[in-house]
Amino acid sequence: MKNLTVLIVLTLISITLFAQDESTLVKVGNQAPDFSITMEDGTVKKLSDLKGKVVWVNFFADWCPPCRKELPHLEKEVHKHFKGKDFEILVIGREHDWATVNKFKKDKGFIMPFYPDPKREIFSKYAKQSIPRNFIIDQDGNIVVASTGFNEKEFKEIVQKVDELLK
Repeated sequence: MKNLTVLIVLTLISITLFAQDESTLVKVGNQAPDFSITMEDGTVKKLSDLKGKVVWVNFFADWCPPCRKELPHLEKEVHKHFKGKDFEILVIGREHDWATVNKFKKDKGFIMPFYPDPKREIFSKYAKQSIPRNFIIDQDGNIVVASTGFNEKEFKEIVQKVDELLK
């Protein structure tokens, strides 16, 4: 009976891992899909315009508990740490508009930039489901890290990877 329980648990873990992998549309080594964000003032920011920089793309939602846990780490350990280097962070609110991301940013006291993705147009180029998600894009526009969920140990490893890319 114990072996059957172990087998069932391992099977469920395998299915979950496969499902997570199936929901990620881009993989490490892929060219990052280009996207545009229309700023509040009407100007457009394109990912392709950031070539030559290391870019950290984070997808979050204001209602997501793991996202809310991760965002303070992004602020302190990423935005503040890499400020002034050839680096850009794009914190993108999945299914949020400017009013929502601005209110959330103000209410939580964040200074890092937040951007909306009200119709999942950007998110859908990278994944089908699950947040938070982080994608690290190197200076050549290639995905070097694709991460789902929030785990402090893994987060620190991602920060270390960005540090290495910037040396």
